[in-house]
Amino acid sequence: MGATLTLGVVTGSVHTGLQVADLDRSLDFYVGLLGLELRSRHVADAPYLGELVGYPGVELDVAFLDIPGSEHWLELLEYRKVERQAVDPANANPGTAHICFTVTDLVALHDRLERAGVEFISRPVMPTAGINQGRLALYMKDPDGIRVELLQLERVDL
Repeated sequence: MGATLTLGVVTGSVHTGLQVADLDRSLDFYVGLLGLELRSRHVADAPYLGELVGYPGVELDVAFLDIPGSEHWLELLEYRKVERQAVDPANANPGTAHICFTVTDLVALHDRLERAGVEFISRPVMPTAGINQGRLALYMKDPDGIRVELLQLERVDL
């Protein structure tokens, strides 16, 4: 019996892209505070990009970040040479998103991030139901208000 070729299906995930107002400020947050690792950074303005993203003439300041312990990358993009408008990235608004990073010692990390001036949606909370029951999680905002969830996978007893 021959192998069956399946066409047109999702086979994996490479990266998640976030549009940011100021790439340097976002790198300070994601690399400097959260510990992601800068894989590469470049400015891109090839004509195909304008067609791909729907903004002819766009220039993108792009950084790819490695997420420790993951094959998935975080892509940060600062759009230039096009009109931009901030959106309200609050959790309940359709079309918004959040990204979740796994961490160790969420309480200590929360304390360090709080001292650095990070804005939080919640303190560390222990889910009482679902797949994360007994773990710790919190929501916070990146410099553009994008929601970031931190999840401690090791279960805790409080």
